[in-house]
Amino acid sequence: MDYTLALLLSLLQLLSAGTAAPAPATAPVPAEVVKMKSKVKWIAEQLLVRLNRDFQAPLGFQVSPRADDLDGTSSIVMVLEGYNSLISDDLDNVSQIKHDISSLSGFLDQWRQEHCTGQRPKPSVPGPLQELQSKKEFIHTVSIEALMRVKEFLDLLLKNLDNLKTC
Repeated sequence: MDYTLALLLSLLQLLSAGTAAPAPATAPVPAEVVKMKSKVKWIAEQLLVRLNRDFQAPLGFQVSPRADDLDGTSSIVMVLEGYNSLISDDLDNVSQIKHDISSLSGFLDQWRQEHCTGQRPKPSVPGPLQELQSKKEFIHTVSIEALMRVKEFLDLLLKNLDNLKTC
């Protein structure tokens, strides 16, 4: 009988000690954000595989090292759509890549419309994209640079998936 009482008191002490500690002060991430990030990650990774497999820049071709900023889903959609519009359909193996970029930007835009309350001002066109848009007359060169910048942008996006929480 003494053992039963001692065991009961020990269990009560363990339970009270286990529940007395305050929870960490981090806010829980809603399930839909986790699901969205997971889907974006998967699409971006698949797109990068396809870009690396189907597209190689000509030897010696260099892109200026400036990356576009990730300022929430609105700017991400704008950058992806902007580069996609600059990629010529005449390049080999590019139709599926353009479709995948469009799918990713469409998914993000739809998610933003469903989950972001309040309208943020339309983001301004980032410098690198704006610069490339001003050179549209050089279709082939602009297309290659746009593809390389999409690769760079997707790498940046994958490293900063938390920016997707921002509208």
